[in-house]
Amino acid sequence: MKKLLLATTALVAFAAGAQAADLGSRRAPVAAAVVAPAFSWTGFYVGAFAGYGWNNYNIVGLGTGTGNGPLLGGTVGYNYQINQFVLGAEADLAFAAITGRPAAAPNFSLRTNMLGSVRARAGFAVDRALLFVTGGLGIQNAAFSANGGPIERFTRTGWTLGGGVEYALTQNWTAKLEYSYYNFGTRPAGAVYGLPVRNEVHTVKLGVNYLFSTGPSAVVARY
Repeated sequence: MKKLLLATTALVAFAAGAQAADLGSRRAPVAAAVVAPAFSWTGFYVGAFAGYGWNNYNIVGLGTGTGNGPLLGGTVGYNYQINQFVLGAEADLAFAAITGRPAAAPNFSLRTNMLGSVRARAGFAVDRALLFVTGGLGIQNAAFSANGGPIERFTRTGWTLGGGVEYALTQNWTAKLEYSYYNFGTRPAGAVYGLPVRNEVHTVKLGVNYLFSTGPSAVVARY
């Protein structure tokens, strides 16, 4: 009986000591979850694009006409992202071959050789996708000729509006699809023919941009 009592006492003492040792030991820290940084649209970018354009015009005295043709150009701009909103400025320049003739006067030809713009841009970002609208100054260089006569070249300024979607393929490369409308009003083509021409251009562009990112994530506004 005495031996059983001693054995029981020793077992209880050992268990108490083991529990006390366990309570006093320091637990290993739990590793924090690794969160991938959100994509940031902030930064300068350059790019190139190809597209197609449609020319709607009205030559006073000769009637209306339409034209179409390809365009190829480049882009430079800057984005700044605050939360999910992206603000920026962009300029582009494209060489074009958008040619048309009035239906009532097929010997007259109007060709858009160049389209450019300087625009503000605003968008809403959902991580790597950016939906945007844009608008600003439009620039056109065109050539007008009639009945095999001299070619009269002229440059106009007007306004442009558009919108599109851009998607980040990698941390630096993005692809975009954009629609633009240009309005250059009604003005004389030049001194040679002196015919007032009203001109509008619609374009669809598909391009890629290289973003010189300034940080891994967007600026978070605190309220």
